[in-house]
Amino acid sequence: MKNYYLSFIFSALSLALLSACNTEAQESDTEVTEENVDEKAMALAKEFIIVDGHIDLPYRMRIANFRLEREFVDPSVETDGDFDYVKAKEGGLDAPFMSIYIPASYQAAFDHEYGNLLEGEKNRAKEVADSLITLVEGISEKYPDKFAIATSPQEVEAHFEKGLIALPMGMENGAPIGDDLANVKYFYDRGIRYITLTHSKVNQICDSSYDSVRVWNGLSPFGEEVVQEMNKVGIMVDVSHISDSTFYDVMKITKAPVIASHSSCREFVPGFERNMDDDMIKVLGENGGVIQINFGSTFVDDKSREKSEEVRGHLRSWLEENNLTYEDSAAQAYIEGYMKENPAYSTVKKVADHIDHVVSLVGVDHVGFGSDFDGVGDTLPTGLKDASEYPNLIAELLLRGYTEEDIAKICYKNVFRVWKEVQNVSEELT
Repeated sequence: MKNYYLSFIFSALSLALLSACNTEAQESDTEVTEENVDEKAMALAKEFIIVDGHIDLPYRMRIANFRLEREFVDPSVETDGDFDYVKAKEGGLDAPFMSIYIPASYQAAFDHEYGNLLEGEKNRAKEVADSLITLVEGISEKYPDKFAIATSPQEVEAHFEKGLIALPMGMENGAPIGDDLANVKYFYDRGIRYITLTHSKVNQICDSSYDSVRVWNGLSPFGEEVVQEMNKVGIMVDVSHISDSTFYDVMKITKAPVIASHSSCREFVPGFERNMDDDMIKVLGENGGVIQINFGSTFVDDKSREKSEEVRGHLRSWLEENNLTYEDSAAQAYIEGYMKENPAYSTVKKVADHIDHVVSLVGVDHVGFGSDFDGVGDTLPTGLKDASEYPNLIAELLLRGYTEEDIAKICYKNVFRVWKEVQNVSEELT
């Protein structure tokens, strides 16, 4: 009798457990629809760490501080920019890489004929880099309840658990290294965790995708040493902005996976060397690297790029005719009005197309977000206008069949994997 009742109780418990498991499975596998996708996307944006490879807040703050007619930018409150604390919290952004952006105008004058750095007033790149790093440190010091510097994935995770926005830093342009290899370690010690080898002009390290001049046809001899030193020190090599030949030189030399912190796919914008073509993306995948998709409309959409060039052409002509510059307050109203009347915006769907394209080439392990917020000006697509709108992109990916694990990889796991592997390689080399 006892065995019968015992068996009955076990059977009942098993059925109850199975029913509970089935219910849980049904809830987690709820079909994503147009009706529930926004709620689901917002939940994932808050559940997962979101890493963005490139946000230009520091230089935006620097410019604002130098222009007396504009108010000081306070990132702890809502601003008119693409990134601030309020927008980041709303959109689930947890680890925006602060771009320590060094315009080519600050790098040492370059002797194209002999490939030497020339001393002069323009050789201020290191000074500017230091000032921007100090500015980012100042944000975390002034608002410790909102922001914290991060130099590793582990620190990002710790800050996330506390509800803080982590501020890792990447240096956009290797010009501040100068001709002294010791500066690689210097900037590592200052918190830099990736270096974009150049920006818009050739420098002492390599050629630029934006520059018609090809001094090195890839990496310079010193540039090869810089890549090796970055591997040794533990700084990620960023292949955004560099020329195609430089990219292939980097791939031959690096012992660690690399990132493209804010690049998109050339497939959709033919001839735009600043983006990566299919062969490069495949090599990046073989390297174990990650391409972080730039959201700018002119990066993701050929039609937007053509329209934007038309608009810029008209504005240049109008400014010349009226003897004005883009900086003149007298021109601002006209520029703003004309751009509103002649929009060149793409859409969040097009950004998702770029993610789809990378996944079709090399899989979901090699793509992430690299918005270029505060860096691409008024060219951001509809649905991705600022840091509050990451859930819109996540929703689009859900509707396209991406799983929660896929989205976690795109949001942060892929970049964390590269970052940790760069740390591992550094330990092996030292």
